[in-house]
Amino acid sequence: MKQRYRRVIPIMVAAMIAGLGITGLGAMPAAAQSARDILTQASFSDGDEASALRRVTAAYAAAGATLARKPDDHEAQLMRATALGYRAKLTGNRADAISARHQFEAMVAQDPRDAETQLALGAWHIGAVKKLGTIVGRAAVGAQRAVGFALLDRAVALGGDRALFPALSALLRLELDPRDPRGRALAEAAAKADVVTPIDRILQRGAVAILTPLRAGDVQATRKLASRLLPFGRFDDDD
Repeated sequence: MKQRYRRVIPIMVAAMIAGLGITGLGAMPAAAQSARDILTQASFSDGDEASALRRVTAAYAAAGATLARKPDDHEAQLMRATALGYRAKLTGNRADAISARHQFEAMVAQDPRDAETQLALGAWHIGAVKKLGTIVGRAAVGAQRAVGFALLDRAVALGGDRALFPALSALLRLELDPRDPRGRALAEAAAKADVVTPIDRILQRGAVAILTPLRAGDVQATRKLASRLLPFGRFDDDD
């Protein structure tokens, strides 16, 4: 039974992406895409790291151009910080990682009740812990597991019934610990939550997919699938 779930993980991921029609984003003119659209394509659809990195760079530039005109634009601030964090993930650049954290922290301080910035900063902490380990992550870039989990829980509490918040939180938790009961509860909640934007749908489908190995008690398959369903997870080879 467990072997069967491990074999179907790549098929589940491919089917989820195909079902979203997300590859259609690539056919849109660049000018018609927002920084968020570009980052969604890079995160979940581009087939190689070089293409994803080019798109992340384009999103960073698009957000920067908006901020040059409107320095207080919250969406552009969030997308610029997210693009910087994604660039750090793809390149391993420590300075980019730290700069992204500082930008997220500034936004959280400015509006502590904004669920998306809480989620972004929480995901940054957990992603860095996963990549570098608890000790090195804290020493090198200031990542802390407990801080990350607290931020994720706060985002879920502030986010209403949108699937984005419990779904991403579930996948991040289950990547670190496939036996995490909070992670499973969040995945169950995300499967029934509301879909408001395309990213809600993407991550909700991820939460539904992760429930299959979870309910089968397959720890290895749960960890591997959680990793692959996260942004750029298809490029990870350490899971």
